[in-house]
Amino acid sequence: MFDSIGMAMNLFGLDVLSRVLHVGTAITLVGGSLFMAFVLLPSLSSVEDETRQALVQAVRGRWKRFVHGGIAIFLISGFYNYFRAMPKHEGDGLYHGMVGTKILLALVVFFFASALVGRSAVFEGWRQNPAPKLRVMIFLAVVIVIISGFLKIRGA
Repeated sequence: MFDSIGMAMNLFGLDVLSRVLHVGTAITLVGGSLFMAFVLLPSLSSVEDETRQALVQAVRGRWKRFVHGGIAIFLISGFYNYFRAMPKHEGDGLYHGMVGTKILLALVVFFFASALVGRSAVFEGWRQNPAPKLRVMIFLAVVIVIISGFLKIRGA
């Protein structure tokens, strides 16, 4: 009996940690994207070209670590959370369909975010004019948060 209680407490702690990491990462990455789209990029229009390029490179270099680390945390914590929730939603087509949609949207956001901080010449145009892609990412992130909120409130 005590072993099962100890295991349940350990899983509870891991469940809480996973949830905190997942939500904290979302706050950080979505907040950073909002800052860039609506504060940093518009402010750069009043800065000389040479200074602007240097600042953009410096910000991109630092932001890249957050993006790549955040994607890793999202994938690990997201799949952990999903696999822990699956038994509660066995046969629940709406739940699985909405989670599947959320995962697909997240993969699109991960792709956009990676392209915007990456080095591939194919996406240089995106990096030269990142505002439209950032707005798409933010919109998709809002949709993901809406789906997540609905599923959390809806319950098992």
